[in-house]
Amino acid sequence: MPWWVWMVVGFLLVLLELLTPLGFYLLFLGMGALVVGILAGLDVATSPWVQWLLFSCLSVVAMLLVRRPLLTRFQSSPPHRASDSLIGETALAFEDIAVDAIGRVELRGTTWNARNIGTHPVTRGQRCEVEHMEGLTLWVRGA
Repeated sequence: MPWWVWMVVGFLLVLLELLTPLGFYLLFLGMGALVVGILAGLDVATSPWVQWLLFSCLSVVAMLLVRRPLLTRFQSSPPHRASDSLIGETALAFEDIAVDAIGRVELRGTTWNARNIGTHPVTRGQRCEVEHMEGLTLWVRGA
């Protein structure tokens, strides 16, 4: 194929990758086509079978070596919530909390609603451990 065909195909594949979220597959195919277009333009790869072989090898090797690091770099991770760090903390009960009932506890200088998920009631002033958080309610168990 003429060098300019490889270049056009390469640019189109890269453009399609930018327009669609396909996980960088078209990007590497496009980059392979661009490299083959450059090599064909420099008369390094003149035979069509050599061009197709180079295109295939370059695209596959680039996908195998570079795709996974790119995905992990650009993949969005869930935002860290400050409330997640409350799990495992020790709170202080402001009032008696019966089993499976909701009461008030203090943790880090803030008063929270708390559900007693333990098997025994939590008494006022007793320390309790935060095991889960749902909305603004801490799920606690007497310590």
